[in-house]
Amino acid sequence: MLDLKFLRENPEVVKQNIRNKFQDAKLPLVDEVIALDEEKRRAKGEADALRANRNKVSKQIGAYMAQGKKEEAEAAKREVTKHSEALAALEAKETELDEKITKIMMTIPNIIDPSVPIGRDDSENVEVQRFGEAAVPDFEIPYHTDIMERFDGIDLDSARRVAGNGFYYLMGDIARLHSAVISYARDFMIDRGFTYCIPPFMIRSSVVTGVMSFAEMDAMMYKIEGEDLYLIGTSEHSMIGKFIDQILDEKDLPYTLTSYSPCFRKEKGAHGIEERGVYRIHQFEKQEMIVVCRPEESKMWFDKLWQNTVDLFRSMDVPVRTLECCSGDLADLKVKSVDVEAWSPRQKKYFEVGSCSNLGDAQARRLKIRINGADGKKYLAHTLNNTVVAPPRMLIALLENNLNADGSVNVPAVLRPYMGGKEKLIPKH
Repeated sequence: MLDLKFLRENPEVVKQNIRNKFQDAKLPLVDEVIALDEEKRRAKGEADALRANRNKVSKQIGAYMAQGKKEEAEAAKREVTKHSEALAALEAKETELDEKITKIMMTIPNIIDPSVPIGRDDSENVEVQRFGEAAVPDFEIPYHTDIMERFDGIDLDSARRVAGNGFYYLMGDIARLHSAVISYARDFMIDRGFTYCIPPFMIRSSVVTGVMSFAEMDAMMYKIEGEDLYLIGTSEHSMIGKFIDQILDEKDLPYTLTSYSPCFRKEKGAHGIEERGVYRIHQFEKQEMIVVCRPEESKMWFDKLWQNTVDLFRSMDVPVRTLECCSGDLADLKVKSVDVEAWSPRQKKYFEVGSCSNLGDAQARRLKIRINGADGKKYLAHTLNNTVVAPPRMLIALLENNLNADGSVNVPAVLRPYMGGKEKLIPKH
């Protein structure tokens, strides 16, 4: 969410940012919020004047009573009552206007970084760099669920009967490989200096609206009926929420945390053939990383975060590339974002396995996460997040890139300690 003062003083900058994000329908909101803000400030001015006059008259009542001027005292009391009634109406108006302003401000997109390429949607994202050789073997690679089935490693039919589409049972070596990836990712991030955390898997609405846009919330979150709780779609939300309404000491920054959690997502919309199996699902597990830091450090941390994911995937022999997300592909709170995509030798193309985002001070403003500076002045923190690894998609990349012609799968060396020393998975079929 933008600073209202910034919007008031830079309306054309905000409007151009909206155009850059191809959200022209939101352009009238800028003038609307400025008009509402002016009305609110007028109401506040009137209320302040009434309070001052009411306080002045209230003091006169005592003086009149001491002097035995009962009629004057009663007249003053009636005037105080009149002022109080008018003041109550103005305060109610202020509250109403403040709510309207906040609602609009929550929908106006954050100012994107100047380096972000201008584009309408993800088809206009820009490739930055490739890591590792994107090879295609001389044998046919089956669809990922077919590979898993050769190991008796997945049961989609039972999952449909139990929970419906978008769920799965992982079994045997495939389930173990899934857990190995999570455990390795945890230790990988701890070795890079991040503090390991297991967060709450449900969060209140005040946290949900603090960390994401209304559109994202509607498309992703599952609401717990009858309670002010939502199942998390990613542990980033719970982890950033950890700092809600806090004033952090500058000397304790940055906070660098890596978290494990299950994730729950509605995943609305049509899904193509390549999104079957365990690619787009309602429940999965993930290792995440978040940073809370000083504004001047957020660019440095952004580059460190996506590099962590690249290094992790390369350590498991998976070729990857990074994509700079264009303006139209950025969620409203994001300043800048880079996607990490893994190579699929079966599809002969890359697919998304993680996303690194710099939110600037947008989440901190909504959640009131402030820093107490060395000079005693308080300012808003910057928040960042990045996927370490989400094993369902990671499994697709891992299986395809380590598959042998005989159907066996090589276990990357870094995962073998988590797989009982196994160097290779042998199919049962």
